[in-house]
Amino acid sequence: MSVQTKRESKRLTCSDTPKSLAEHFLHHLRFTQGEGWESATSHDHFVSLALSVRDLIVDRMVATQRTYHERDVKRVYYLSLEYLLGKQLRNNLVCLGVYDAFREALERLGLDIDHLCELEPDAGLGNGGLGRLAACYIDSAATLQLPLYGYGIRYEYGIFEQEMVDGWQVEHPDYWLRFGSPWEIPRPEFTTPVRLYGYVADQHDSRGRYRPVWKGYRTVMGLPYDIPTVAYGANTVNLLRLWSARASETFDLAAFNRGGYVEAVREKATSETISKVLYPSDEMDVGKELRLMQQYFFVACTLTDVIRRYEKNHDTLDALPDKVAIQLNDTHPALAIAELMRIMVDERGIEWERAWELTRGCFGYTNHTLLPEALEIWSVSLLGRILPRHLQIIFEINDRFLKEVDRRWPGDLTRQRNLSLIQEGPVKSVRMAHLAIVGSHSVNGVAALHTDLIRSRLVPDFAELWPEKFSNKTNGVTPRRWLLSCNPGLAAAITKRIGDGWICDLEQLRELEQYADDPAFQKEIRAVKHDNKQRLADWIQRRLSIRVSPDALFDVHVKRLHEYKRQLLNILQVVMRYHRLLDEPDAELAPRVVLFGAKAAPAYARAKLVIKFICDVARTINRDERIGDRLKVVFLPNYRVSLAERIIPAADLSEQISTAGMEASGTGNMKFALNGALTIGTLDGANIEIREAVGEENFFLFGLTAEQVSNSRPRHDPWQTYNNNAAVRRALDAVASGEFNPESPELFRPVAGWLTHDRDYYMLMADIESYLRAQQQVDMQWRNPEVWTRSAILNIARIGYFSSDRAVREYAEQIWNVTPTPIEPPSEEMWKRPAAKAHAKTPKKTVKKTTQKKTTRKVSKTTA
Repeated sequence: MSVQTKRESKRLTCSDTPKSLAEHFLHHLRFTQGEGWESATSHDHFVSLALSVRDLIVDRMVATQRTYHERDVKRVYYLSLEYLLGKQLRNNLVCLGVYDAFREALERLGLDIDHLCELEPDAGLGNGGLGRLAACYIDSAATLQLPLYGYGIRYEYGIFEQEMVDGWQVEHPDYWLRFGSPWEIPRPEFTTPVRLYGYVADQHDSRGRYRPVWKGYRTVMGLPYDIPTVAYGANTVNLLRLWSARASETFDLAAFNRGGYVEAVREKATSETISKVLYPSDEMDVGKELRLMQQYFFVACTLTDVIRRYEKNHDTLDALPDKVAIQLNDTHPALAIAELMRIMVDERGIEWERAWELTRGCFGYTNHTLLPEALEIWSVSLLGRILPRHLQIIFEINDRFLKEVDRRWPGDLTRQRNLSLIQEGPVKSVRMAHLAIVGSHSVNGVAALHTDLIRSRLVPDFAELWPEKFSNKTNGVTPRRWLLSCNPGLAAAITKRIGDGWICDLEQLRELEQYADDPAFQKEIRAVKHDNKQRLADWIQRRLSIRVSPDALFDVHVKRLHEYKRQLLNILQVVMRYHRLLDEPDAELAPRVVLFGAKAAPAYARAKLVIKFICDVARTINRDERIGDRLKVVFLPNYRVSLAERIIPAADLSEQISTAGMEASGTGNMKFALNGALTIGTLDGANIEIREAVGEENFFLFGLTAEQVSNSRPRHDPWQTYNNNAAVRRALDAVASGEFNPESPELFRPVAGWLTHDRDYYMLMADIESYLRAQQQVDMQWRNPEVWTRSAILNIARIGYFSSDRAVREYAEQIWNVTPTPIEPPSEEMWKRPAAKAHAKTPKKTVKKTTQKKTTRKVSKTTA
């Protein structure tokens, strides 16, 4: 199926012919891979194709950076500890508009472009929704022609590869860089030193002012790698810059000559551990220490880079907030606030009040969670040992801030305790979310309900102190990857009806409403969905040896495994469905394939037991010949972006069933609706806004509201549901008695206990009866294909608001104050002239002048 569009075909240049692209491919096969046609492997073919595509990107990338520099535009720096990029080859081909041309070129050589795209490993730079959102946002920023740079860590190993062994999750290293990445461009000329540990010496300058000096530190180097982010329908190519840790001294020759061979490389091994793994386990102190070093390493490298780029055109930092916007994607990069203050006060000699004004003018903070464990805190002792100067700065920020609080609410010690950056108690700690709020000019949530709960529950005193700081920016997803690229059949059907403008303006999908009752369009939509389901069914058969029917309803629950996301609620209703089919073989229940995909954090024992339970229920049901194709359950191992791109286009029903008030937003809910799946869900996160958008009749609602959860949790009695509902009681008894694991009948008894003896914190028993009723509504509607398809079309047509283009545009206009910077098509002349310097001096401002130390710096020839 072609993913070419009319818009893309207009952007092909005269040189991008299938013949010239084939020659380019063969050039890389010969001169880059060093292989002849007969000896080349599939990997050689993949790399040659990727490098041929990268060559088309580089001219635009250089033109983009040169334009930003020459126009001295305000730039956005998006700091995220995660980026779930997925495979990039197909997406880049689509965005450049050369997918069909390369497909024809490779067909001439007897190669299949789709096979080569599948060979690319997923970039292991993220864990869940946070990382995927960041990837969507940098995609949208490029397409909107906004000058935005993503910054993160180049993890050598991703979160982990999940293998299922007898139903248990087993983690293996995700060495996604085993063969390198053809998209990376190393930038050793921008290697940055980062200081750790040591102590602070009290010193004074010649004027008697206190000037503390950080001494006795250990140095780690940060080596940047650039990954281009390609716009769709524009010439912009922005950068995602990732930092890799290196030792300042990689080899101790004296130790080696003494016979200390391990000692000779100890510094290298210790330093490079910082960027080895995403989210090292923090169960032990050494893990906490590594996580803190990881976060500081990331922000220290990034801020050095930001200021280096800024100072190419400015002699003082006076205009920094006018030229730099830094967005903190959750609390992980919050140390950037203390680091920028350290740079200004300690290295540039700027007075504290002016430095704080500049710092707050630069930062914005996005909160992504209401869960206490995700709102990071660091013990004062650990922070002081690794970053002694930063702890001093944080204490100073807090002292000045609490004086401001006291002026607002004199003598209100409760307010001061609630607002303080320092959490008192047995372990004195720094609240990173509070640092992010105090040090930023903007704080936003990611869904309307989430933002309301931030204001009313999470930090109500901050919201009362600075109501103007808080705003909502509902999340969104990029339609380029999550429809155009991953579901070309549906994209083609849409484009045939309304044109291809929706690709960059998703609100245009609204024009599909007129086709909701059109029999021809309904038939085409059903055919596309059936084809997608058949492809997924074939994949399941090949990989897992489980046969599923594409004619069944595909009921999908894929997301990170956490108790609040309630995968357990779903599998319990599957158990009840199984019991009913055994008791009533003729029951009017739609044939279903229930698909799960999830990873549990390695130390999260309950989550791993839920996965085991799902797998054992699946094994029991799938082997029961009495059930046949009426019900199948499949756990899809190693859930990741590329697997989501296979699953989401095939889904009929999207399970978004988290406990109300606990999911910040979610973006999977948006992707499923965009691809024509109907949602069964609670009033949580962005579900509320999605339901309002697509229409209540096109959404299967159940469960308590966030307010009802909060009010009823203290008096919730799960035993009442257990005693009064025979189906629920039978299911829990089956879980506890070992029906699904006769070899170890005690194994799942704790699972039943969580919902009864442990008081059911996530309110499964409170919502289960409502959930079962909603599932009955699903069965009834599925039996009427025309009604189901009409709802699916209306979901697609009305989901346009949830584009990441809309979300990023809101950030740009309301928080960052940046405007699009169109990039002219690159030309050969670009390589023949040096980049012009934009401004020799910082423009004069009405604010008081900053006193700064003059620094000598070497300006690189490049504009990156």
